[in-house]
Amino acid sequence: MATRYTLFIGSKNWSSWSLRPWLAMKIAHIPFEEVLVPLRTPETKARVLVNSPSGKVPALRIGGDGVARVVWDSLAICETLAERHAEASLWPKDAGLREEARSVAAEMHSGFAELRKVLPMDIAARHPTPALTDAVQADIARVIAIWTSALARNKHGGFLFGQFTIADAFYAPVVTRFETYGVHLPAPAQAYTQRVLALAAMREWQAAAKAEAEQSAAG
Repeated sequence: MATRYTLFIGSKNWSSWSLRPWLAMKIAHIPFEEVLVPLRTPETKARVLVNSPSGKVPALRIGGDGVARVVWDSLAICETLAERHAEASLWPKDAGLREEARSVAAEMHSGFAELRKVLPMDIAARHPTPALTDAVQADIARVIAIWTSALARNKHGGFLFGQFTIADAFYAPVVTRFETYGVHLPAPAQAYTQRVLALAAMREWQAAAKAEAEQSAAG
C-alpha cells in the first residue's frame, strides 16, 4: 500500500513553522494532503491537539501500511522526509555540505528569538521597518552572514547549498519577514530572497496567505 501523507498546518499568513515542511514537500514533489487549522481562534488548540500531541502545528500523519503515525515539529518532519525520500536530495549529497546545512537549519530552528518577536511573519502585509534593537540587528546580521557565506561557496543553483534543500525551507519565513518589513539587505542576500519568493510553491503559499487576510478583513 502506498504511503499517504497528511500535513496539518496553521494559517498561511502567520505560521512560519508550517511553511517549512510544506515548502520542502512541494519542492521535492512529495504528494500530501493538506489540512489547514486557522490560528488565533478559540477552537485552535483543541483542533490541533486532535492531530498533534504537542498541540502545535505542523504535524505530519504517515499512513498506508495499516498503522498511522504522527511526526510533529518542523525539523523532525523534514528529517523524516529526507530519510524516507533520499531521491529528493532534501539535504546536500556531499557530507561536509550536509553537516553545514543541518547546522544552519538547526540554528534557525532554535535561535533568532528577537528577530521573530519584532518581525513576526505577516505575508499579506507591508509594514514600515520598525525600530530595530541591537539584538534584532545582531540576528539580522547573522542571517545575512549565513546566506552570504553559503552562497559564495555554492554558486551553482542559486540556493544556499546549490539546489533547494531543507536549509532554504527553514529560512523561507525569514525571507518573507524581510519583505514584509522592508529590511535593507546587501545585494547577494536581496537577490537570494527574490529567488526564494519567485519559487512556484512560494507564490502559491503567498497567494493563499493574501486570500486569508482578505477574507479576515471582510469579516
